[in-house]
Amino acid sequence: MIRCVGAVIHDPLGRLLLVKRAHAPSAGKWSLPGGRVEQGETDHSAVQREVQEETGLSVTVGALVGRVLRPAPQGTYEILDYSCRTNDWTLCAGDDAADAIWADSATFATLDADGALTEGLADCLHAWDCLPRNE
Repeated sequence: MIRCVGAVIHDPLGRLLLVKRAHAPSAGKWSLPGGRVEQGETDHSAVQREVQEETGLSVTVGALVGRVLRPAPQGTYEILDYSCRTNDWTLCAGDDAADAIWADSATFATLDADGALTEGLADCLHAWDCLPRNE
């Protein structure tokens, strides 16, 4: 198992933070910010680091929202997604992110219909009641 974390972050308008992956796996697809937990790192510190690196935002990590298993080249990615809060709203894509956006429900639905989201993301977010909340 390769332990990974992700962040579920909504802005005050209910939009969901998404990043466009710059590298494999799923390069070019939109996903939640996150990545691998480094040796000696807690999940919470990994979430904070990954969100900062990929979006420029500082976050407070909250409760575990859900867990996903994905095949990896040498094992399985175990991804634990956490609810996060921030007081920053200006995004600056960096590190493993080619882009970062606040996606409203219409944008999210379009990305999903176009096959631009990472596999299973929409289904997981729906099951966890974490889709963009605006209409």
